[in-house]
Amino acid sequence: MAKDSDYGAFMEKFLLQPSSSPHQLPLNALTFAVKDIFDVDGHVTGFGNPDWSRTHSAATSTATAVLSVLRGGATCVGKTIMDEMAYSINGENQHYGTPTNPCAPDRVPGGSSSGSAVAVGAMLVDFSLGTDTGGSVRVPASYCGIFGFRPSHGAVSIAGVIPMAQSFDTVGWFAGDPMILNRVGRILLQLSDINPARPTQLIIAEDCFQLSSIPNDRTIDILIKSVEKLFGGHIIKHATLGDYVKDKVPSLKHFMSNGNENKNYNIPSLAALSSAMRSLQRHEFKNNHGEWVTTVKPSLGPGISERVWEAVRTTGENVDICLSVKAELRAALTALIEDSGVLAIPTVPGPPPILKSDPTALEIFRARAFGLLSIAGVSGFCQVSIPLGLYDNLPVAVSLLAKHGSDGFLLNLVESLYGTLKEHIGIP
Repeated sequence: MAKDSDYGAFMEKFLLQPSSSPHQLPLNALTFAVKDIFDVDGHVTGFGNPDWSRTHSAATSTATAVLSVLRGGATCVGKTIMDEMAYSINGENQHYGTPTNPCAPDRVPGGSSSGSAVAVGAMLVDFSLGTDTGGSVRVPASYCGIFGFRPSHGAVSIAGVIPMAQSFDTVGWFAGDPMILNRVGRILLQLSDINPARPTQLIIAEDCFQLSSIPNDRTIDILIKSVEKLFGGHIIKHATLGDYVKDKVPSLKHFMSNGNENKNYNIPSLAALSSAMRSLQRHEFKNNHGEWVTTVKPSLGPGISERVWEAVRTTGENVDICLSVKAELRAALTALIEDSGVLAIPTVPGPPPILKSDPTALEIFRARAFGLLSIAGVSGFCQVSIPLGLYDNLPVAVSLLAKHGSDGFLLNLVESLYGTLKEHIGIP
């Protein structure tokens, strides 16, 4: 992989252009990059690891999502570096180097779609494609100060994408502004234009915001003021999400433990939700890649190596319970949010960690992050991470979730809302 000269986006450069005349196409004149987990005809899909590249042949077809945006008129300029085997949310890669966070060069860019987020954040491309299994679009979007969209599970084809864990895998995308985010989404989701969104309720997950180290006046207060101005304060409601999930998702009791009870560390029911998600993720990762890992014994970076081998050794004993948790959570959150409601949570519990952080401190942050990320991950709901400028010179974000299948509604809402959000942030 050749390193790009600006911001370390680490792109393998090539050019794929629209196969038909670009005139009148919705993505005409836009450029994009793709995470090195998507097949591109004639190129080896590297999966973030040189041993994977060495033991796999060039793809003989191109991933459906890549073809979709090409047919929409966009031009692909290359592939981007990712975390090895998509098994991290940091974005550090010991083999190819770590893409430089354009907002905070001494901080991690977030992973596993690190290069794709950096390419957009550094304005090297107009948008990019990534994947999000446990948070791999939402986290780097937050860390790099850009928009990131995780669609409803199953809403965008994953054909031609190396699987990580199919119960959670999604094709997501990044953009620097909500209009492009929406335009790309309408192509990938095969949506027609619809009227601007008017939410019936905005539910603030108060306990989730208490996990964040960012003051409320830099996150949720800005969102509330913007919603009040556009739609009226009567739609704003407040909830303790952890208590609601504990009450409405009975299968979670199998994952509750004394270690989850420290509410200063995490929300117990969301920690249990994260445990269920990671348990099923390990099982599916083993089914997908366990044989290759045990045969090749690839060189893997710190943290990732431990997680990969933990997955290979997993027994998969809780799979049925995990599937029950998924079904119960989707039903519970659908009842809470309803057809045209949205749920607001922090994307992550704080600013991006410093490069090469202490593993113990980082693990506490990861645990809090996965409690938040598992809400959409397990329910299959769509989620968008919205940049809210800087706090202490570090990027800040908030997330909105909508029920499964409401992707077009959520994309339209973000586009409608962002002008007012910028006014309250002070961005011209």
